[in-house]
Amino acid sequence: MNSRSIRSALAGLAMAAALTTAACGGDGTAQPGAGASGTGVSGDVTVFAAASLTESFTKLGKEFEAANPGTKVIFNFAGSSALATQITQGAPADVFAAASPATMKTVVDAGDADGTPTVFVKNQLVIAVPKGNPKGINTLENLSKPDLKVALCAEQVPCGAAAKKALDAAGVKVTPVTLEQDVKAALQKVKLGEVDAALVYRTDAKAAAADVDGIEFPESAQAINDYPIVLLKQAPNKTAAQAFLAFVTSDRGKAVLGEAGFQAP
Repeated sequence: MNSRSIRSALAGLAMAAALTTAACGGDGTAQPGAGASGTGVSGDVTVFAAASLTESFTKLGKEFEAANPGTKVIFNFAGSSALATQITQGAPADVFAAASPATMKTVVDAGDADGTPTVFVKNQLVIAVPKGNPKGINTLENLSKPDLKVALCAEQVPCGAAAKKALDAAGVKVTPVTLEQDVKAALQKVKLGEVDAALVYRTDAKAAAADVDGIEFPESAQAINDYPIVLLKQAPNKTAAQAFLAFVTSDRGKAVLGEAGFQAP
């Protein structure tokens, strides 16, 4: 090999090393959500996620797109049980983030999960009341008053299952005026003044702090929900889906979720 060929080969090796470093941290460790150039991360990523993840995942989706030019994160936010049913019935999706292990189990048992789900955050219930707490609700027992209108999630969705567990732990009987299919719908009833209170996640009350107050109650510690996330077996874009999942569980993902009020697993 002549000197010109040697110089060309060395230059090529240097450029490859520079590209590898750019896609990695200073210690050579790949960074979640590294730029699409050279990583194969591009195209649409369809994420089915629990309604309570709406604000935090929307933010993470925008950051992921900015870090990976050529990608687009498409979200389907709804009650976890409804999302699990859609997935098992063949709805195309890349990632599933559920608000409870029970709803994730539906997808795992159907053979639609690619690998073992990872619990990435936890969430806890509060009593959501209109701003200023006009009815003076301070305890879970207050919700049993016959003159109060209370919204709960239906028991088949995670926020409803958690509410039942907390109420049972407190020995409190509540007769709701409505049973909603996801936590955002229950919270909306409070925001519209249609009910006096609702049991929702701490994160949802925090996101709606301009309109509602979140009343903490000790029994909620008996009903903390684990949130698992998993890549789906029939994911149309597995490479980008894996990158998004890694971003959610990265230090930046943990920071965004923590700011929203989620607890570390």
